[in-house]
Parts: sequence; structure tokens; C-alpha cells
Amino acid sequence: MKDLRFAVVGVGATGSVLAAALLSRSPETILVDPQPGLGGALRKSGIKTSGAISYQVSVRNFFPLIADIRDLEPDVIFLSTKTYHLAQVLDELKDVHRPGTKIVSTQNGLGTEDLIAERFGREAAFRMSLNYGASLKGAGEVVATFFNRPNHLGGLTREDPELGSEVAGLLTDGGLDTEFVDDIKLYVWKKMIMKCTMAPVCAITDKTIKEALDFRPTREIAEACFREALAVAKAVGYDLGENYLEQALGYLEKVGIHKDSMCWDIANKTPTEIDFLGGKIVEYGQANGVPTPFYVTMTNLVKAMEDKYLGK
Repeated sequence: MKDLRFAVVGVGATGSVLAAALLSRSPETILVDPQPGLGGALRKSGIKTSGAISYQVSVRNFFPLIADIRDLEPDVIFLSTKTYHLAQVLDELKDVHRPGTKIVSTQNGLGTEDLIAERFGREAAFRMSLNYGASLKGAGEVVATFFNRPNHLGGLTREDPELGSEVAGLLTDGGLDTEFVDDIKLYVWKKMIMKCTMAPVCAITDKTIKEALDFRPTREIAEACFREALAVAKAVGYDLGENYLEQALGYLEKVGIHKDSMCWDIANKTPTEIDFLGGKIVEYGQANGVPTPFYVTMTNLVKAMEDKYLGK
């Protein structure tokens, strides 16, 4: 198989860690981000990550616009933007995508890979479930707060398993342990039920995950949300089993001091990803006749907070 050319669209905290892993094995990896001044900073100092995942890599190829990489013809494009930018990003990728190009959503939320499939076909759509957390200290400087290995990668079809395995192997060789799996949606549900539940609880109360789980009133809300989400997952074909909640709480204990990114969205008065988190649980619940009163409440509370500062 020929050497693959990679691109990462969105070089925030999680995108920087992913980009660093790719750059450590594929130095010509292309980075794309519109943030003013970011390109100059990365070309000068590269990307440095510390904490649970450590890298120091140089950056050769940086562009502010997706249109700028059209002639570079990347084989695999990782999307690490916020989900509320996804529709615009996919619009801009129309002139970049070519037959055989794979587009990998690494974003938070449910259903992002389905939007890729709607635009470019199921064979082009891949999804990666990230099991690390990161915070941005400055341009190209990231602290990885935890990494519960491995990450998971998969496509929506059974085509190109060799390519998927190659990408997962390259990331693993670069220190970002990644497993290629047959049913990526299963792993997305396992991870995103936790994210969908804890993000709004933490954002509304401004608590860390540990604080929210240690405080009885917010823990009761979280457990009720978990039960609703598990019922929705089962209705769409993913029965995660009786032990899931215990396993999920064990996972969350490892990341408990981590403050969910939605807390920072609220604090910084920027849009949140609630439509792809709690909003998707509500949407799937309505479509399958599963009531989700706790999720409706938490989702609408986040939307009310957004509306207060965004003025929608």
C-alpha cells in the first residue's frame, strides 16, 4: 500500500494531540485551522504535549483554509473541529474530497459520521472515538489530562479494512494507541453516553466530573440520564448490558478531576456541542418512542444558557 497522506482539520486541544501523533510518524501531515497567527506559531515552535501523552514535533504544512489543501490530495482527513462547525466544514470539503478519500470524524457527539456519509457516501465515512482528554495552554502547547487506552477507529462499511488497520497501526506506533474495530458505532455509544450525560450536568453546575458524581443531587440526575441513554441505545440496536453503568462510573473515576469542555464553552460564552450530545439522545428517543425527560430538561437548560449570551 502506498504511503498515506494525512490532514487534520481543527488544531485545538484534542486535534493538536492527534496531529502530533501523526506528525511523529508522517512529518508531511497537513494541518488546517483558521485561527489567526496559529500557523506562524506552529511553524516556529511545533506542537508540544505533556502529561498523559508527550510529544515534541515540528510542523511543515499548515494552512488556514480547507480550500488551500485541494491540490495536496490527502488520503485521510481527520476532523477535529467543534461539532457546530461540522456542516460548514463538510461544505468546504466538497472541492477537496476525491474518490477514495476517507473522512474521519474525531468529534464529540452522536451521528457525526452519518453526516459525512450523507455528503460523501458511507464508504468515505470513518469515525474515531478518542479516549483522552486535553487542555490547550497556548498555540501548539497542550496538556493531556488522561488517556484510557486505546482509542477506537472504524468505518461505516466493511470496505478498506487494510487502510483502517494501517492508520490505527501508525497512530499506535506514534504512541496514541488505537484499535481498528468492526462496529465503531458500538464504541461511540459506549463513550458518548458518558459524555452526553456528564457534559450538561457539569456545564450547568460548573463542577468537575468528580464533583458532580460526589454531590448526591447531581449524581441522582446523572444516573437518571444514564438510564435514559441506555434505553435509547438499546432501542437503536446497542444493548450495552447490565454492567455498563458500573463500568462507566469506573471509567469516569479515572478522569474525575477533568472539567468537561462544555464548562469552558459556557464560561467563554461560545456555542456548545449540546445538539450532538444531549440533543441527539432526545432526538433518537423521540424517533424510537423512548421517553427522556431528564435529558430534555438538561438539554433545554444548556440551550437556555447559550441563548442568554448568544442572543439567538
